[in-house]
Amino acid sequence: MRVMARRNDPTIIDVMTDTHLFGSWFRGESWNSWFAFLKALFGLPMSDEEQAIFTEHTGRSEAPTQPAREAWLVVGRRGGKSLIAALVVVYLACLRDYRSYLAPGEVATIAMIASDRRQARVVHRYIKGFLESVAMLKAMITRQTAESIELSNRVVIEIHSASFRAVRGYSLAATVCDEIAFWRSEESANPDAEIINGLRPGMATIPGALLLCISSPYARRGALWETYHRHFGEVHDPVLVWQAPTQAMNPSVPEHVIAQALEEDEPAARAEWFAEFRKDIEQFVNREVLDAVTVPGRQQLAPMRGVDYYGFCDPSGGSSDSMTMAIAHEAEKGGVVLDVLLERRPPFSPAEVVAEFAAVLSEYRIAYVQGDAYAGIWPREAFGKAGVSYQPSASPKSDLYREFLPKLNAGRVELLDNPRLIRQLLGLERRTARSGKESIDHAPGGHDDLANAAAGAAVAVESQEGRVAAWYGGKRVI
Repeated sequence: MRVMARRNDPTIIDVMTDTHLFGSWFRGESWNSWFAFLKALFGLPMSDEEQAIFTEHTGRSEAPTQPAREAWLVVGRRGGKSLIAALVVVYLACLRDYRSYLAPGEVATIAMIASDRRQARVVHRYIKGFLESVAMLKAMITRQTAESIELSNRVVIEIHSASFRAVRGYSLAATVCDEIAFWRSEESANPDAEIINGLRPGMATIPGALLLCISSPYARRGALWETYHRHFGEVHDPVLVWQAPTQAMNPSVPEHVIAQALEEDEPAARAEWFAEFRKDIEQFVNREVLDAVTVPGRQQLAPMRGVDYYGFCDPSGGSSDSMTMAIAHEAEKGGVVLDVLLERRPPFSPAEVVAEFAAVLSEYRIAYVQGDAYAGIWPREAFGKAGVSYQPSASPKSDLYREFLPKLNAGRVELLDNPRLIRQLLGLERRTARSGKESIDHAPGGHDDLANAAAGAAVAVESQEGRVAAWYGGKRVI
């Protein structure tokens, strides 16, 4: 059973075209593609022109006659998807009655989830604008804060950040997942999939609850890509996937803006403006490889006599990124063993962290540590005051990762059981530029401080640079 509007209640198309409601917002032919999408979303009859638009952007020959339970919008930047998502939220919040499905004191929640609350406020501002522009809807607001709007019909519209913990315990009438292709989390390597799985139980108790995921695409992985790959073009599928370039949904975007973006970075532009999943980005390493080389329960190994240890540090100024350090040694039968992995998250005093790291290096008889070359000269000075020689690595981190990967794939590394390290390694991306040059780095919004330190230490164990580090100033110092 679905929560349906009564026979004489307005459809979402009525709401869009009624001048007493939102008709002034959606005038003109530029909204034709969005009318077709919304008719598909709610199973409404289409004109021949709308049927053609539907087929072009869904790969389906037959338009749905029932509302979708999930809709995934793969649409280019500035295509209007945030505004349309806000319209859907207001329609479901104000023109549907969920009270018969709620226990005493319970409310139906419509959640807007984004990578952070700042991003979620984009849709939230549109929702507030819709509600406050119509006196009848404005009168339904009983309380509002910067992150929630409570309505008189026991519906609450709320902002949430992308965390699998944030959505548990709610009765969800609808959820909007904004820019889901770019969700990153320090809690999980797959926050999008975990959050979607956490949402579905909360939507199960309200018939007709809608999951609406909107995003421009990114790499060929994650929940958006997997849903697109599984459901795009599937006739009669209750999961609606709609893919469209920016100008198909918003013809007012100037052509020269897109042309300039194509000239500057074609792969990125084709994703951002043409809604094409990027082919130039691949995952650095997969979960199965990391599971095979991670020693369960091992957090740190104590120093041993007769063993040469190698250290690598990824410094930070203490205000934004973590400062990390790893220590490793060569295994008896070859390969690399990671012994120590330290991280200090900001804010912190760099001098205090250097002193702490230097003390640990001393325990492992290390007087020479390599480190990231992009931190400037302060690490060399700071470690020098603590009695440790700091030498910037001759290899950029892309090269360190490139040398680290064969060791991982061959099982020639023993990693510590550190979930943040695993998540960061899983979040690394291999990118190929137009010139053919490959780089390896974290995804936008991600971090790789621990991964960089671990890779640097592992590579130092078997590299010539690392051997030189073991013989500093003509004498053995580790």
